[in-house]
Amino acid sequence: MSPIAITGILAIDHVGIAVPDLAAAVTFYQDAFNAQVLHQEENQEQGVVEAMLAIGSEVGAKTGTPIQLLAPLTPDSAIARFLDKSGPGMQQLAFRVEDVRQAAAQARNLRIRTLYEEPKRGTHGWLINFLHPKDCGGVLIELIEEQ
Repeated sequence: MSPIAITGILAIDHVGIAVPDLAAAVTFYQDAFNAQVLHQEENQEQGVVEAMLAIGSEVGAKTGTPIQLLAPLTPDSAIARFLDKSGPGMQQLAFRVEDVRQAAAQARNLRIRTLYEEPKRGTHGWLINFLHPKDCGGVLIELIEEQ
């Protein structure tokens, strides 16, 4: 009998894209894709400055598809290391979940490593954890629980 799958996944929340210059990336996405900035913030704990943008036909209603642009605040942040290793591009795929602790425990039962033992605070102060890309087909998966 196989272990229980990760339950309580509500939706894809966003796609995270690592960029070296947040202002330049925001301008590019606005000019090229008519993106609307929904939110910007600095997250000192994660070492990033970020912008959440909506792209799509329903952007005015703020229901377009969200993307998150992430730029490093410090040269030793995870995003800075990602940029040094891989260059700009898709950094993570984020799933909104009912309970981030439960989803992380279920992932560990499936032998999927989590980056944190306990959730940390992400955008909007919501709880987050990450699933190791080596255990997820090369994709860093973020788990997000709205607070």
